[in-house]
Amino acid sequence: MTFDRADGLRRLTDESFDLLVVGGGITGTGVALDAASRGLRTALVDKGDFASGTSSKSSKLVHGGIRYLQQKEVGLVYEALAERQILRKTAPHLVRVLPFLLPVFTKDGLLPRRIARLLGATMWAYDLTGGLRIGRLHKRVRKDEALRYMPTLPVDNIAASYIYYDAQADDARLTLTVAKTAADHGAAVVNYATLIGLTKDSAGKVTGARARIDGAEIEIRARAVVNATGVWSDDVRALDDSSHTTTIRPAKGIHITVPWSLVRNEIAVVVPVPKDRRSVFVVPWGGDGGPHKFTYIGTTDTDYDGPIDDPQITPADVEYLLRAINGASTTRITENDILGTWAGLRPLVAAAKSERTADLSRRHSVHTSPGGVISVTGGKLTTYRRMAADAVDEVVKVVGRGGKSRTKQIKLHGATGWDADGVPRNLAERYGSDGRVVAALERSDAQLARPLIDDLPYSRAEVVYAARTEMARTVDDVLSRRTRARLLARDASAAVAEDVATLMAGELGWSDEERERQVAQYSALVEAERLAGGLPETALDALSHPPS
Repeated sequence: MTFDRADGLRRLTDESFDLLVVGGGITGTGVALDAASRGLRTALVDKGDFASGTSSKSSKLVHGGIRYLQQKEVGLVYEALAERQILRKTAPHLVRVLPFLLPVFTKDGLLPRRIARLLGATMWAYDLTGGLRIGRLHKRVRKDEALRYMPTLPVDNIAASYIYYDAQADDARLTLTVAKTAADHGAAVVNYATLIGLTKDSAGKVTGARARIDGAEIEIRARAVVNATGVWSDDVRALDDSSHTTTIRPAKGIHITVPWSLVRNEIAVVVPVPKDRRSVFVVPWGGDGGPHKFTYIGTTDTDYDGPIDDPQITPADVEYLLRAINGASTTRITENDILGTWAGLRPLVAAAKSERTADLSRRHSVHTSPGGVISVTGGKLTTYRRMAADAVDEVVKVVGRGGKSRTKQIKLHGATGWDADGVPRNLAERYGSDGRVVAALERSDAQLARPLIDDLPYSRAEVVYAARTEMARTVDDVLSRRTRARLLARDASAAVAEDVATLMAGELGWSDEERERQVAQYSALVEAERLAGGLPETALDALSHPPS
């Protein structure tokens, strides 16, 4: 076992490192992998769980960002599409091709037919910028074909439309897999380890950090510190320089999950928001129209100035997304149909306040402070590997060794043999070749083979596996990130919190009091999310009997 928290804790105390990475999101885990694969002694800590911030709350797309072409960010789109192709090769078990329908609406001011020619030019620009690397060109489809992809589109308002191709990935599972791969290459990786200060030599250069872990304070020795904490970046930079000014401008995005039967989109669909310049994605998630299939809708893009540790949805957020889907569908979807929600903050690099966050660049930046803290900020999920490589290039300048990035060729944990016989498809697409271990747990105990939640694709064995081998430390870790039960079935997940806590207690040695505390804590998180969004309580049988 290389992904072992107890061993990671021991190493943080006993060893000296070339670099300490602060932040266990997609960028931080990417930095840890890039550095460790170059032979640098690497440690990574996060104050919460892996991907517990922005990296579990994205649109779950690995894409170039076709709308960035409208902002003339051709270089960014080219880079993202190149990284998309790398991820398809290095993580074939996690990243899959996803067609997108761009419907052309003919009235109500949503998207006049006369703009169709301009859309065609945009499609060609996307393909030529790098989209064709996926092996398919965009195409124009007749009205009847567009309606086959999403039968709930308004028949009288649709003209010939467009199909283009991008990719999809479970962001939290991808982040965890990158962390595992970093550990495979020798990194010491620990979650729930809070940075409380930096240590410096007499010249003011960083020599490591102090962290609070499991109630104890430890010192971590490192020649360089990489700050990859996303929207928390300014907090970490302030530990190095108290005069540091704000560089991050958070933008909040939310998504809602509804029963697939209400939308019936066979592929992803891009729909415009009435009376706005933005569009939102309508994305299928799960199996072929069966009980494991859902649709999620998002995202919003609004300025945010609230607490960054716990961004909440609001009734206005929900109304915005319902207005978008109801404006493009003949089915009326209401708050009562929402099965789950998630809200996250994009760590955009600040620019003129007059700009909308939707117009800010998704480019990343790397900055080294006088004290030697290397901060990597901005960017997007798809370009995490490039961001990480740029940050580690700066580390190499500090430590004097490491060479060039090697991660273009490194397959992520579980990629080798993921499609071999004996690995159930459902497990292989989340765990890769490790799916056979989960399957063995299911075979070993009939109780563990039982579904965790009816109509979701997760078994009780996955709870045991998460606690035993994936550093899951809380009920929320399991239900929000190791599985995505909270996103797909908010209230149903709360109903099984006690079962999850009982299974985890057997692995982690929790007392009855700790088990009860975990259940109460998770239930409170779910209730707070529901109330903040002004959402009614969803009936627990809504998955089995979705509204017609």
